[in-house]
Amino acid sequence: MNASTQGQAAYELRFQSLFDEGRGFAFPCDAQGHVDMDALSDRARQNYLYARAVIGREVHMPAVLATRLH
Repeated sequence: MNASTQGQAAYELRFQSLFDEGRGFAFPCDAQGHVDMDALSDRARQNYLYARAVIGREVHMPAVLATRLH
């Protein structure tokens, strides 16, 4: 691993549950929060669309979080 790949950040769009702090949805995204829906599995795509539909009723507004690549 070289210096340019070590410590590189990846991002996820996280929808945190309004009712259960330990639950929610997370999807890979870019730094602006754009999710490549074509790259998601069918189940992940369904979960992503569901999470977007229930913002404010079951989940918080999504947040873009940096995750470190290993």
